[in-house]
Amino acid sequence: QVQLVESGGGLVQAGGSLRLSCAASGRTLSRHAMGWFRQAPGKEREFVAAINWSGGITYYADSVKGRFTISRDNAKNTVYLQMNSLKPEDTAIYYCAASNFYSDYGIPIALADFGSWGQGTQVTVSS
Repeated sequence: QVQLVESGGGLVQAGGSLRLSCAASGRTLSRHAMGWFRQAPGKEREFVAAINWSGGITYYADSVKGRFTISRDNAKNTVYLQMNSLKPEDTAIYYCAASNFYSDYGIPIALADFGSWGQGTQVTVSS
C-alpha cells in the first residue's frame, strides 16, 4: 500500500494562495489516479479535485473550479494542489488520496474509489 504525506498547509488571508504537496512512498504513483479531498469542522469529507495517472485528465468540484489546479510529477512521486483566490469557506483539513483506477478515459471522484489516504494538512483562510 502506498503511504502519502501532505504538506504546504497553513494560515493565509482571503485572496491569497497556497500550494499543497502530497509525497508518496512505498509504491510509485505513476499507475494511480490521485485526488484531493477536504473536511471542514462538523462537515463530511468532500471531493476537491482529481487527476488521472498521466495528468491528462483532471476534474474539479464546482466550488473550486477556476481557482484550484491539481497536477502531478510522477518522476518525483508527488501530487500538487495549487490553490489561488482562497476564500474563508476553503478552510478545512485537506487530504491526499490514491486510487487503483488506471485509465486514459476517466478518473474517480468518490471517496470509496480511493484506498490510500494521507494524514491531512490544515488550511485556514482568514477573512
